[in-house]
Amino acid sequence: MEATAGGGVEAKTVFIGAGCNRVVNNVSWGASGLVSFGAQNAVAVFSPKSAQILTTFPGHKAAVNCTCWIPNSKFSFRAGNLERHYLLSGDTDGIIILWELSVHDEKWKQVLQVPESHRKGVTCITGFMFSEIEALVASTSSDGTINIWDLVVSLEKEGGCSMSLTNSISVGSKSMVALSVAQLPGNAEQVVLAAGGLDNKVHLYCGSRSGKFIHACELKGHTDWVRCLDFSLPVSIEGRGESLLLASSSQDKSIRIWKISSHSCPPDTNGELSLSSYIEGPILVFGSSRYQISMESLLVGHEDWTYSVQWQPPVASTGGDISCHQPLSLLSSSMDKTMMIWQPERTTGIWMNVVTVGELSHCALGFYGGHWSSDGQSILAHGYGGTFHMWENVGHGSDDWQPQRVPSGHFAAVSDISWARSGEYILSVSHDQTTRVFAPWKDSSEKSGPWHEIARPQIHGHDINCVSIIRGNGNHRFISGADEKVSRVFEAPLSFLKTLNRLTSQSCAFPENDQPETQILGANMSALGLSQKPIYVNAASETTKKSGGEGFDTLESVPDAVPVVLTKPPVEDQLAWHTLWPETHKLYGHGNELYSLCCDCSGTLIASSCKAQSAAVAEIWLWQVGTWKAVGRLHSHNLTITGMEFSHDDSMLLAVSRDRKFSVFSIKRRGSGEIDHQLLEMKEAHKRIIWACSWNPFGHEFATGSRDKTVKIWSVLAGSSVRLLAALPQFASSVTSLSWLGLDPQRNKGLLAVGMESGLIELWTLSVQKLEVSAVLARRLDPFLCHVSAVNRLVWLNPGVTSHGNIAHLASCGADHCVRIFEVNINSE
Repeated sequence: MEATAGGGVEAKTVFIGAGCNRVVNNVSWGASGLVSFGAQNAVAVFSPKSAQILTTFPGHKAAVNCTCWIPNSKFSFRAGNLERHYLLSGDTDGIIILWELSVHDEKWKQVLQVPESHRKGVTCITGFMFSEIEALVASTSSDGTINIWDLVVSLEKEGGCSMSLTNSISVGSKSMVALSVAQLPGNAEQVVLAAGGLDNKVHLYCGSRSGKFIHACELKGHTDWVRCLDFSLPVSIEGRGESLLLASSSQDKSIRIWKISSHSCPPDTNGELSLSSYIEGPILVFGSSRYQISMESLLVGHEDWTYSVQWQPPVASTGGDISCHQPLSLLSSSMDKTMMIWQPERTTGIWMNVVTVGELSHCALGFYGGHWSSDGQSILAHGYGGTFHMWENVGHGSDDWQPQRVPSGHFAAVSDISWARSGEYILSVSHDQTTRVFAPWKDSSEKSGPWHEIARPQIHGHDINCVSIIRGNGNHRFISGADEKVSRVFEAPLSFLKTLNRLTSQSCAFPENDQPETQILGANMSALGLSQKPIYVNAASETTKKSGGEGFDTLESVPDAVPVVLTKPPVEDQLAWHTLWPETHKLYGHGNELYSLCCDCSGTLIASSCKAQSAAVAEIWLWQVGTWKAVGRLHSHNLTITGMEFSHDDSMLLAVSRDRKFSVFSIKRRGSGEIDHQLLEMKEAHKRIIWACSWNPFGHEFATGSRDKTVKIWSVLAGSSVRLLAALPQFASSVTSLSWLGLDPQRNKGLLAVGMESGLIELWTLSVQKLEVSAVLARRLDPFLCHVSAVNRLVWLNPGVTSHGNIAHLASCGADHCVRIFEVNINSE
């Protein structure tokens, strides 16, 4: 069958939710005002102003370890006239890719892949801007090398840039994990490179812009791995000539500040010794220049590994970038869940901790990195849970750092998603062991607002594999299945219903006649992180009175959550602790880990399946909503059932399996609540595993997608047999997800979304007439809009309802940790 492109379908991204890879140098805040980070194999970029992820870049075949803006926030005083900003990203395979952002049209493109890649994972990338057209880039890897590159940018309208390798330094078996580059004081042609890593020392290398770098000296003092290094700019400090300050942080919990100044600089002649300098270190010699290195200060305040340290970005003087003011302000972040700002006292010069911010949540480890905004008024941390945390100084004349909204998302593969009944929100589950709710947050003046994570209903002790919103009337409920043998049912608490009511500006968030009966305000996490116990309205107020700040955070005694009605998008601490839903039922029966769940359209029946290696275990259990009793056990397959879906009239259940077969069951409901089921057809349909299936909303046709890169269209005939109608042209990658949207019931026309293992998504227009299928490739989504790893699930909002205004919404989730929502504009023909 020939497929032609066309169909008048346009798609744009409405929302991207993703968490940050849990590595130290993963985040970079650019002079463009945007923040980059790695999300599995993707490079993601978000705007701190809107708290929205703007885009993700495909290109890496392995997890992204580090990103670095050229220029970053440190060089924003030189970036005012730049038309193009550049971003470097390195992955665990040693590959480094250079990306370009055009400032005027906000368009991205991949410029080049650095040809001389590292042999092992890249652990740090840093850069230094000499001018608008020239920069030095250094990268280090666990292969024991440091590579130094010369980056030259063209100022012509067409743009373009080049990178050439100028040095490759071998550091031996104890590799470096932290780098920083600066110009030596008093000589713009001489460059110093600081490297730190597994041998607990800071190594200084000197060289010219284009010449070889030589090892100059070592700075000793740390007693554990050096995790981060950052040079200040060579600026005048206290009127004693130009000096460099180098900050180093370590797993020994301390921060050291080293001062590098010209050896000819006289010491203080004020008649008194400063308390802050004069632990003299080695003399750095490069050519005819000599520099004295001294330890300026030892900062001790963190209680756990100090992963990052960063100087506040310099502020340009009014006369341009010839002179700039380097604030003596240092930001550090630690695994003790705090970030600190350090500054020297005016009188003594002793460095003190002047600001401490952090998260009090007990359910995650601390921060991997801290970053300044260009103006020094905001600070950003990224944490163990793939989370971002941002504070802004809103004080006038004094420090007042307040939490700000940031993007959020899963930090492991997102395994399943489900739309709420009326599309008010979307629910996602992941192998990061959380369930999350994303919804558009609109103020009273807005018709629709940007999407944010508004609740985290389930925080579990096992990877969660599948989820389904329970349809039908009643409270908002969902069922999830994880790497355990139990399905769990959760019900929305009063705090969530009231929050949802504010967002939708209508009372439909409350189920009929349920508002006075809903007395559960929220839920508490158990000590082992499995069952979530309800908090009742009356009990919540009593708990608040009793606590009085006397709670103890131990394994046996977990502090009570305080669920509230949200008036603005919640920050991470609220999400992780105060937005849980109570668990109402457990469904026992399966012999292995749960793998697939689905609910019928009427909300009366749930089907579940588990991982299986035999026919006895590969059975489908049917559960009745309300009584939660098992009302059927369906047998047909020999291996794990990978996907299930009820037909839109609820008369049939379709299942596909790893055994390359599909099965169709008839489902009949008796008045007594019992279920009659019968296997109508089981057929070997593909040459490889069948990953996905989807029903036509307007008929008894369905589609199956397989690892053999094919999608086939089938029809259940009146005689209860199944006939193959068509096979779409072979795809470029394994088909891992399908979702069929109904467009025109009169012509039995629909739009089939096809998700692939490569992360790409295609939209096909299908028309079924008299057992003949007409298929047209309507849109192949731009790779910059798609996932970068396997698409695990595609779901249309209300697939059986013709969209108003030809606008439909498609949600997707993937192994790249991302949840995406697309707005699809379907032009009528």
